[in-house]
Amino acid sequence: QVQLVESGGGLVQAGGSLRLSCAASGRTFVSYAMGWFRQAPGKEREFVAAINVSGGITVYADSVKGRFTISRDGAQNTVYLQMNSLNAEDTATYTCAAGGRFPLATFEYEYDYWGQGTQVTVSS
Repeated sequence: QVQLVESGGGLVQAGGSLRLSCAASGRTFVSYAMGWFRQAPGKEREFVAAINVSGGITVYADSVKGRFTISRDGAQNTVYLQMNSLNAEDTATYTCAAGGRFPLATFEYEYDYWGQGTQVTVSS
């Protein structure tokens, strides 16, 4: 069992930055692929970024490529999402997920555990 707790969300002006954190419980964190998803009001949840078990491979949605960076710290059992050049379209609830069945995962069904989410609001 893995429990995930996100933090770092908040209100930021367009063009600003935020860093989200996702703290994972359990000693098996290093064996899980990790990802971030987001859901804006009235929209379906969408993939944002993913990182593989070793941390050497990352994948991003086209909408955030070049602006967001996902990383992981095995010693801290934490995955991060650095978000730069934020715009109003990035406003959403951001949720991290952990998956133990695939070395790298970009689809919701590939993930086994989900956090509660943290709200990011970008004012224009």
